Parts: sequence; structure tokens; C-alpha cells
Amino acid sequence: MTGASNGEAISVAFTRALRESGIAVPISATLNFAIALDLVGVGDRLAPYWAGRATLVARPEDIELYDRVFAAFWEQRYGQRFTVESTPPPETLALDTDDDESTDDDEEESSKDIQTVRFSRAEVLTNKDFADCTEAELEELQRMMAQLRFTTHAQRSRRQIRAKRDGDSPDLRRTIRAALKHQGEPVERHFRKKSIKPRRLVMILDVSGSMEPYARAFLRFSHAAVVARGRVEAFSIGTRMTRLTRHLSNRDPNVALRAATPEMKDWSGGTRLGETLADFNDSWGIRGMARGAVVVILSDGWDRGDSAELGEQMARLHRVTHQLIWVNPLKASEGYTPVAAGMAAALPHTDLFLSGHSYRSLDHLAGILARSTSA
Repeated sequence: MTGASNGEAISVAFTRALRESGIAVPISATLNFAIALDLVGVGDRLAPYWAGRATLVARPEDIELYDRVFAAFWEQRYGQRFTVESTPPPETLALDTDDDESTDDDEEESSKDIQTVRFSRAEVLTNKDFADCTEAELEELQRMMAQLRFTTHAQRSRRQIRAKRDGDSPDLRRTIRAALKHQGEPVERHFRKKSIKPRRLVMILDVSGSMEPYARAFLRFSHAAVVARGRVEAFSIGTRMTRLTRHLSNRDPNVALRAATPEMKDWSGGTRLGETLADFNDSWGIRGMARGAVVVILSDGWDRGDSAELGEQMARLHRVTHQLIWVNPLKASEGYTPVAAGMAAALPHTDLFLSGHSYRSLDHLAGILARSTSA
């Protein structure tokens, strides 16, 4: 990872291997493991093993798989074999009943149980952390995101249109034309008013290595916004800025994602938020695209660049936007405080600071965007 510490690079690579093997690892655990590695180092093979087990493994049943992944990862990366004592399989306790006969009441109760389970599964998916979602679950979430409303705050345009009744200003041309029908008497008075149009929505998605578990979901969310309404722009940032709007405009999400993915050359790479945001401001934002718009930045704020530059660029962007929203998946983590240099520099220049770890949190964001007010 460009500009990353050794601990950060190992943490991102190892947690990626864990996720590929089927172990759910939230982004907060990846960050904690990186910090632990910087503290304990990698010289003693047991130190990173126990650091990872303490920060990355949440379920006892995942320990055996964690051991295998760690051993394979360590041997591939350092050419050294690593073995640990196997963990005995967990015991499973089950309740059984002496009554094996099924009754109508039992069948009715069973039907109720099935309905409850189905509802629970949908509820679990709604609240499930994106970092723990499989590809199949992300596809299901894509279908759910397609139902969201993305209407932003209304904006009065400079362009004027005819008003049925009293408007903002007299329409002299129509009034005079109508007077000609009445021997020059202005019997009918006509007015014009400013047209109302939805504000532009700009989505800026962090695709760096630390954001990889969430970038997959945020990219789908951005696609849903682009196809749901006009005047939506989508960009990705990491070590460079990439405009994705055209690639995400296809209504078929699979086609759109296949078109957008190759364009993001810095996917799962380094993080230079200040530099890439400066590129956005200079090339697109300040000169018009962000002016009067609602801008949403989806990022964990983990920046290896100059935090002072990030703060400066956020201040520039905030001055021209109608509303600047920062969505951080880490915000939902227990005990989280925005003390990282990048996030701390950006926060004073945001209007809203929201979590973005689950479908429910993005549904909340869409609701905020949908509340239309005059400007």
C-alpha cells in the first residue's frame, strides 16, 4: 500500500485472505490488527499470531480456520513454516423432546416459526455489516438499494417559467400580447417564477485498501443513485481521482459494475485523500459541479497523506456546497472516536457525520437526501 506502514500492509493483505476463506472481519478489526503489528513487530512469529487472534477472530468456531490461513499466509510471505496447537472442536448442546407425535397445533406453530425465521433473515441482512456480507448478499442488497429514493434538496434555478398565478416577477411580453386582444387594456396580467429543480448530488467513494470491505457496497449504492435520478455524479478516490458517472449509468448493475471496476486503477491501494480531493476541487468541484450541490464522501478517513492538506481541501469544498456529508463505516464501531489525523482534519468542515456500515445506515442517508427544502 503506497505510503503505508509495514503493519498496515500486512494487516490489509492478511485480513483479505481471511475474508476470502470465509471469516468475517470488520474494518475496525483490520485497523486494530495494524496497530498491534506496529507495536509487537513480526520478528517473533507468535506475536503477530496472537495479535491477529485477539483482534480478528470473533467466533471460537473460526479459530481452526484462522490457524490454517495464518500458517499458509506466513509461509507464502516469509518462506517459513508456522504451526500451532490445534483447538478442540466446540461441543454442541441440543435439546430434544420425548413427544415425537405431530399435531395440528404443532404444524401451526411450525408455520409461525418459519415465518419468523424468514423475517429474521431479512432483518439480519438489513442490519448486517457490509464487511461480513458475501457476494450473494451484496447482490440482494443491490436489489434493495434500487428501491431507495435519492431526491436531494430542491434548488431554485435562475431560469424562469410561466406562473399560473402570482409569480416572482411580471411577464411583460405575455401581458402586452394579451392586452392587444382587449384594445390595449391590460385586463390579464401574467407572471413568471423561478423553476425548481433537484440539487446535484455528488458521491465521492474511497476505494483504498482499508475501505475494500465497504467499497463493494458503496459502489453499488452509488450505482443505485446514478440510475435513480438525474444530476448525480460519482467519483472514486484513493491515490487518484476517477469519474465513474458514465460507467455507472447502465441500469443493469452487473453491466455497470463490470464497466466501472477496471477504471479504478487504485482499487484496494493507498490513500491520499488530500491530494485526490484537491484534484476534484480543481478539475470539477469548485468550478461548478459542487457549487450548490449535496456532496457525500464515503470514507473511513484513514489517510496516509498530509492531513493539513485534507483539511484545507475540505474547507474549500464546504464553502461552495449546499451540504457536505461524510459517511464513515467505522462510526458504528463501539467506542469509536474520530481521532485519526485525516478524519480529525476533515470533520470540522462537514455538515453531517454519519455511519455507513450497513444497508439500514445507507437507507437513513437516502432519507436525509430525500427531504426536499427550498433554497
